Amino acid sequence: MRIAIVRPMPNFSMDTYADGLVAGLRVVRPHWEIIELAPKPIDRHSRSVMVRAEKFYERFWRFPRSVAGQSADIVHVIDHSEAHIVRWVKPKGMPVVVTCHDLINFFYRNNLQGSVQVPIVSSGLWLRSVKGMKQANHIVTVSAVTAHDTTQLLSIDPAQITVAPNAVEAIFQPSPLHQRDTLRQQHGATPETICLLNVGSNHPRKNLTAILQAVASLVQQGLPVQFWKVSADFTDEQKALIHQQNLEPYIRYLGNPDKATLVQIYSAADILVAPSLHEGFGMTLLEAMACGTPVITSNLSAMPEVAGDAGILVDPHSSEAIVNAVTHLHNDPVYYQMLVAKGLDRAKQFTWENTAVQIAQIYEHLLSPNGKIWVDRVAAHSPLL
Repeated sequence: MRIAIVRPMPNFSMDTYADGLVAGLRVVRPHWEIIELAPKPIDRHSRSVMVRAEKFYERFWRFPRSVAGQSADIVHVIDHSEAHIVRWVKPKGMPVVVTCHDLINFFYRNNLQGSVQVPIVSSGLWLRSVKGMKQANHIVTVSAVTAHDTTQLLSIDPAQITVAPNAVEAIFQPSPLHQRDTLRQQHGATPETICLLNVGSNHPRKNLTAILQAVASLVQQGLPVQFWKVSADFTDEQKALIHQQNLEPYIRYLGNPDKATLVQIYSAADILVAPSLHEGFGMTLLEAMACGTPVITSNLSAMPEVAGDAGILVDPHSSEAIVNAVTHLHNDPVYYQMLVAKGLDRAKQFTWENTAVQIAQIYEHLLSPNGKIWVDRVAAHSPLL
């Protein structure tokens, strides 16, 4: 079987997913031929009109046309934001699978604000792209929540959707004790300091304000707390809150570390605090658990699917609930170690080999005699958008 994996332009999250899936497929189906297709990388941050035009041409014309010209048994578009490619490939008779990671832009219309040059245009293109999934032969979603969103928002038959979760890379594992101690010392944390960690963007749905309010409350209680922020820096509004609450001595922004350093940060932290209001999956939960760090997360959206009973689920709208969870872990070392053990065990369940088996079975079904009949029916009833 010849599988074409269609990547988007360079993107950290999508590259991680594609790399993991391809590696998993090569383990579970070693006799298959897997080809990887990617568009020409173009600076997404450039303000040049010419560069923007070149990017548009590459993304919406040249690259889709190139994909449609390939010969493959299955074409798998690994980013729902590139689902417009389905419209190019389907007429060539090749079954197409699309992975949908989230549909957050439907719920947070300003989610693209600050990350693209012309949000209105980008939002319109994104919407047209994701609607291309309606013509795909099958949809893979990374969580049941995203599967539900896909059904509700795009009117896609649930029978056409399979949940195959993300996985955690093998590099995420507990760092040696001396590395953890060294990193903590670098940031002025003593053995008694409660180091809270958040990894990710600073979009409103990440709910950083609730974390900052919880930190302020913990400081008022006299607990030796320090909050580490990794990836996107705080917004001006969040920095203003930090200043108003006199939290500067308790906050550390650790930037965008490489993966090896990120593993050390996870391992050195005492607790990951991730009370997001909406996530398509929640990779940081898995990464933290794999590094032996307990997780406090939201009881909403996809987070309970990822954390299971290995994390503390709280009402993300309540900073008091976050405070109570932190103090519980701080005051009960037996419970803390139990969560460490549960997290390590749970993270081991999320492997790229397990995910690849599920996705390989989708490919095989689409190419089986019954699958081919089903594919033809889907193609015959797929509306042109």
